[in-house]
Amino acid sequence: MRNIKVLWGVIAVLLVAVIILSSVLMAHSLYPSPTDKHPDPQKQDGEAQILATIGEKKITLAELETQLLAAHGRELLDRMIDREVVRLEAKALGVEIGDSEVQQEMKRMKQGYESEQAFLETMKNQLGLTPDTLKEDVYHKLLADKVAIRNIRITDEEVQAYIAAHPDEFRTRVELRLQQIVTASKEQAQRALNDLSKGADFAQVAKERSLDDATRDSGGDLGWLEESDPFVSAPIMKTAKQLKQGEVGKPVEVDGKYIIVKLRERKETSTEEPAVVRERVRKDLALREAPPMKEMLRTLRDKWKVSIRVNF
Repeated sequence: MRNIKVLWGVIAVLLVAVIILSSVLMAHSLYPSPTDKHPDPQKQDGEAQILATIGEKKITLAELETQLLAAHGRELLDRMIDREVVRLEAKALGVEIGDSEVQQEMKRMKQGYESEQAFLETMKNQLGLTPDTLKEDVYHKLLADKVAIRNIRITDEEVQAYIAAHPDEFRTRVELRLQQIVTASKEQAQRALNDLSKGADFAQVAKERSLDDATRDSGGDLGWLEESDPFVSAPIMKTAKQLKQGEVGKPVEVDGKYIIVKLRERKETSTEEPAVVRERVRKDLALREAPPMKEMLRTLRDKWKVSIRVNF
């Protein structure tokens, strides 16, 4: 049940297609087809619809629309239908999602990122989600979840039992921002320490002396790491945990190399408020007992009499 950084990957693929298709349709309204009621006599050859030219080849708005619909049309239609039947069912049941619920879920999703800006940039760069479209997706997901679990009751005892059985999911997360200098021998490590003792910048020494190609150019920066990161050698992490912010540790031998570590920053990500944790666990346990989402959506389509044109 722990938060993951990329929660909306599958949704985002369809959303990007929605944005593209919407832009194309908007462009189509701005540049009407020559077959419109009042065509421009000067553009009967479809020049107004040409989006790109490659030599003698012309790509038109109509061709783009056709390919977008062929590639994503049915998926987007299904998405729109599912959202609408959930909305109708929620309205009939009196189920609502408040802005505070959306904000709470957004806050949970941001955990593990350096800042809100870093979170939003990741959503934008990797998933194509703007703050508004992300908020919209969160709203629709929460609404569907609430409809799915409306008749399921999870007791306080069940919630507490789960929390007690999974303490690692709810502990405070400690993260360390580390830099390293990788050397081939004790002597080389000592030379690097001598430079540092004379006031040299750690990043500059790493660029000049570190043997690690992956981090040398960035001044030995390893980024933010959880203190239990399984991909970091235990001796390095043990040394790092004992350092104060800004301190440099003694050389640590790992696989025949000698590594100097600096603790650049340290932060603790506090757990959610106990009441928020309990309600999140209650919801997750309820979703486990609820019918699969696809099954619920099929039921709602039947209830609200959805019909789709044949062969679309």
